[in-house]
Amino acid sequence: MTDPLVPRPAATVMLVREAPLGAASQIEVFLMRRHAAMEFAGGVMVFPGGGVDDRDRNADIAWFGPEPSWWAERLGVDAGLAEALVCAAARETFEESGVLFAGPDNDPDGIVGDASVYRDARAALASNELSFGDFLRQEKLVLRADLLRPWANWVTPKEERTRRYDTYFFVGALPEGQRADGENTESDRAFWSTPQAGLDDFAEGRTFLLPPTWTQLDSLNGHTVAEVLAVERKIVAVEPHLAVKDGNWEIEFFDGERYNAARNRRSPETPGGTP
Repeated sequence: MTDPLVPRPAATVMLVREAPLGAASQIEVFLMRRHAAMEFAGGVMVFPGGGVDDRDRNADIAWFGPEPSWWAERLGVDAGLAEALVCAAARETFEESGVLFAGPDNDPDGIVGDASVYRDARAALASNELSFGDFLRQEKLVLRADLLRPWANWVTPKEERTRRYDTYFFVGALPEGQRADGENTESDRAFWSTPQAGLDDFAEGRTFLLPPTWTQLDSLNGHTVAEVLAVERKIVAVEPHLAVKDGNWEIEFFDGERYNAARNRRSPETPGGTP
């Protein structure tokens, strides 16, 4: 039997906001649908995110908020990887949604109010022409690590033969004045949704969710933004397994029965790996 692929560290961010029109108790989360032609997880609903790359390691970036050692303790990794994960989380969120967790370097409490002024840098980051650290330095910005919270850790099943990720989920509120979009090369649809609507769309066959995304939507459901940001989650790695049951693929994890019940109500699809 072929050895499992080694999972690549990755960071994913659940952008949240209070629902508009005065429904202050209703939380919304930003979702994107990957292009159907994508080799990995095509057509699947995801949060902004992606793999840690060399630009995120030893980035020497200006930093405000909990130090890498704080993140390392909560994520269960070394400080170097913790710093790279937070950097990747902020970079990927900016590249894929245009939301920037940063502020001016001369004002520790300041947060960027209109990130669209950095659209050229966003394109350069996405094309690997610019590193996130260099971008922050050029624009005299600091990474606002305090705007993110650690949330979960999922590892792609060993049975996945395309690619595997060791994905750390973060949550962060949409900074005031900023807007999220889906202007990237990997998605063909982007929108805000309540967690319940996201779960319902999956159960009714209108979208497809992999277990990590489904589980995180379920964990946000019924909570306010303030409640989500205040919670201190214990991060424990979850690694599902794929199994064939009655001729169908089943995904085994701690809440697999509920997920598989919703998945099997719809047209059967072969699950992919964790985005």
